[in-house]
Amino acid sequence: MKSYITTPIYYVNGSPHIGHAFTSVMADILKRNRVALGYELMLSTGVDEHGQKNQEAAAELDMSVTDYLEMRGKEFRDVFDRLGVAYDYFVRTSREGHKTAVAGMEQAIFDKGLIVKKQYTGTYCKGCEEFKKESDLTEDGQCPLHPTMKVEQTDETNYFLKMEPYRERLLQHIADNPDFVQPEAFRNELKQMLSEPLEDLCISRPKARVTLGVDLPFDPDFVTYVWFDALANYLTNIGWPEEGYEDWWAECEHLIGKDILKPHGVYWPIMLMAAGLPLPKKLSVHSHWVGAGGVKMSKSIGNVVDPIEVIDKLGVDALRWYLARHMRADSDSQISVDLITQTYNSELGNKVGNLLSRAAKFSKARFDGKLPAPGPLNAQDEAIRKSVVEATTGMSAWMNLADIPARAQAIITVADEMNNYFAEQAPWDLIKNEDTRERCQTVIYVTLDCLRIVMEALQQIIPGSAGKALEMLNAPEVACPWKPELDKLQGNSDLNEIETLFPRVQ
Repeated sequence: MKSYITTPIYYVNGSPHIGHAFTSVMADILKRNRVALGYELMLSTGVDEHGQKNQEAAAELDMSVTDYLEMRGKEFRDVFDRLGVAYDYFVRTSREGHKTAVAGMEQAIFDKGLIVKKQYTGTYCKGCEEFKKESDLTEDGQCPLHPTMKVEQTDETNYFLKMEPYRERLLQHIADNPDFVQPEAFRNELKQMLSEPLEDLCISRPKARVTLGVDLPFDPDFVTYVWFDALANYLTNIGWPEEGYEDWWAECEHLIGKDILKPHGVYWPIMLMAAGLPLPKKLSVHSHWVGAGGVKMSKSIGNVVDPIEVIDKLGVDALRWYLARHMRADSDSQISVDLITQTYNSELGNKVGNLLSRAAKFSKARFDGKLPAPGPLNAQDEAIRKSVVEATTGMSAWMNLADIPARAQAIITVADEMNNYFAEQAPWDLIKNEDTRERCQTVIYVTLDCLRIVMEALQQIIPGSAGKALEMLNAPEVACPWKPELDKLQGNSDLNEIETLFPRVQ
């Protein structure tokens, strides 16, 4: 069983930001979930090194293009490494194999007569690096995605891919495959994009304007439009056009933000159809992060969230947990350093880490450094054990992008129940009387064994902290495929050193 998950490849005209961190962390969570189910995974993420914006960014820093791309590529890779993203392939579109494959795809489509050269006059957004129709612009004639960047009127000769011949076929594919685009709101948005005839897609840029890109194989005076080049990475990552890529491609899921639905939902499928290739299995779309109060993040306002700043202050799992808990696939979600700190302290710190510390330290202190063997279970014990299994069962099933926040919520909800159980059973009172000592042992065992299950589930979301907790509990190796199973901790076994898992941050 295979699963191939891709993130977009990110422009390197600036440093990594929270949007880059989010999509790649979500991809990592989906990978860990599917690995836990026994799937063979391929996860790709990386950088898009071509195009006008990257070329100009290098010039602004007075760096050679090669040095600039090397610097930015390393910066992105370092951030994803710190975020714990277990990618299998890190994309760099400057790779010769990628460029050769892109040129081959273009030549094949050109040979079919589907690419034509013509003069074009239109409105161009440098931020999107694409031509815009009037209906794409705001009332004051600006690009809604780049409102501070003035659009330009451009008149130049370029090569264009014929799109309209494939529009009805793409609409039929969407109708025949209702899971092709998720959630439904974005599937409807894509259908609206395809409701009217499509203009030809400009797939080149003259070298007089842009030199950073893949040379057109049929005209050396032009480079490939950056989106055509970038989208092909999803195939070149798995070895296309050589044999062996097919099994991975059949199970390919693209994770994307809503702002790039058109390139992935219109351009890319039609490029593939024109090349005679099958479409990816699924587009999983998410909305955006906005600052506290719903205000769009902006450096000038000062509400931008820097993932490295958060990691340095709170640790990587504080950020991963917030992104998983508060993402909403079909609506924008709020984020700020304060909100991340509050969630970290109240949920990971108070509800999970504090319970682990209290129960494990109590056990070490009162039972000679060991986990006591349980006695008979009562109704309260059985109830909390059942709740924990039910709350974590979602992590033992296939998870889609939109499922992540609800399954994280289920875990933190049951952590509340576990804290209530521990407080109501009051082992610190039970230990005082020899007649209730066995009952105390049972409460401690039930609490820590339930925490073990929670931590096994959390390995898919916050693997670093969850792994530390399982080590403290001297838990056995986690089985694959994983499912929540009770009574895996060995009674009368040694507990390891207990550390504060989530130190409180002011």
